Amino acid sequence: MYISVSKWVVLSGLLYVVLASAATLAATGDDATHESDHQEDVLELPEVHVHGLALNKDQQMGPVPKSTPWPGIPAALNGQELDDWMKARLLVSKQAKVTVVVLEPCKHRELTAAGVSALSKWTFDPQMNGDDPVDGELTVRIHFRTR
Repeated sequence: MYISVSKWVVLSGLLYVVLASAATLAATGDDATHESDHQEDVLELPEVHVHGLALNKDQQMGPVPKSTPWPGIPAALNGQELDDWMKARLLVSKQAKVTVVVLEPCKHRELTAAGVSALSKWTFDPQMNGDDPVDGELTVRIHFRTR
């Protein structure tokens, strides 16, 4: 079968227009739904935020959290406007025993005590080096904030 050059140019141009318009519609559709798909993924914690947890278990750069109970605001500070934070290092042995070391305490010692109490209850799978558990550590920052 023989197609002349002019028909080939017309068919190629037509194919290009069809593919380009399909790509534009797909991109527009993706943009239109992408933002709304993630609106429900937003989780807001009103009083306490913890920064520094490794979220991907496949990336064994440190111990993997199993349970991370959040600290609460102590009763002595209820009703007060707070914006305070602490920094702590969690040493996790290869047997998964957790030791909390406070690097920077809160301005309010009650918040530091609440943070240490909660961090002491955290449990982990130990850091792995291949198939062998090894000692690991994790640094976290706990932000106490009320309005």
